[in-house]
Amino acid sequence: MRTCPSRSAARGSTVRLEASSLSLANIDVNCGLVPSNVERMLAKSLQTPADRFIFDLEDSVADAQKDEARSMLSTFLNVRLAPLPLPERVAVRVNAVGTPYFEQDIRAALELSSVRTIVLPKVLGAHDLSALERVVGARKAPLNVVASIESAAALMGLRDIAGWKAQLSGSRVRVAALLFAAEDYCADTRVQRTPSGEELVFPRTSIAIAARAYGLQSIDMVHVDYKNTEGLIQECQSARRLGFDGKQAIHPDQVPIIQEQFLPTPQEIDRAAKIVQGMDRAKLQARGSYALKTGNRTEMIDAPMVKQAQITLAFARAAGLYTD
Repeated sequence: MRTCPSRSAARGSTVRLEASSLSLANIDVNCGLVPSNVERMLAKSLQTPADRFIFDLEDSVADAQKDEARSMLSTFLNVRLAPLPLPERVAVRVNAVGTPYFEQDIRAALELSSVRTIVLPKVLGAHDLSALERVVGARKAPLNVVASIESAAALMGLRDIAGWKAQLSGSRVRVAALLFAAEDYCADTRVQRTPSGEELVFPRTSIAIAARAYGLQSIDMVHVDYKNTEGLIQECQSARRLGFDGKQAIHPDQVPIIQEQFLPTPQEIDRAAKIVQGMDRAKLQARGSYALKTGNRTEMIDAPMVKQAQITLAFARAAGLYTD
């Protein structure tokens, strides 16, 4: 077993998990939000190593600039003056169902061959996903949807949203991830934000669990105090503990921090390897559990803890942080 001395080598690429106990999956550790009406920011995205770019047509674009933003994004993704992000790394956040811009945004996005993922904001329930499906219609290529959870109604409807299935014949629309939009959620529920974030533990936990139950990715909230590095690190660590797969970024400086914080540490990798290796030895003795001594601690290791360790090693292996 070998672990890399630093996690920095794993930055800038989407992590691919693969293990005997896991299905093959891409995990977007970092999702960078890019306003589609600012040419400078569109261009800057080409130099930002985010796992996925969310090109925004919604909140960061004023109503008077919606048409211009649509046009600018189309030009940016069509005119190949520079290497563009791979389609797997491109998503477009459209305006919500029921707005005057929704259908125009969807149709404009579908005209771009590089767009395979739509972020649907302000999802209230399964009916919003069905409305999206009706506009999309039948298509050959799959269309992934990231459902943005932004309200009390959405939180109460998580099961229907996460479990939504295509209704129309020939539809290739599928829900791929749940995303937490904390500021919208607070505005809707009148929750008051605090530095500790304790008031958001329930919605964050609910979203992460719903995503896991239905085999979806979960993307944590934006850290709006973008110059507060320590606060971002703490929020990333909290998101990992709650089970989130990744986190949104609103500034390029947040990208490497988020990527590093969502990767397993050398200590976590070393512990996971010891757990798996110890169980391999225990099985040779026809035992289903064993005691692992670490410093002053003695832990009883059994199948659930081995599964957790295997997931950690699969993630580390895919990120180039661990070799058998």
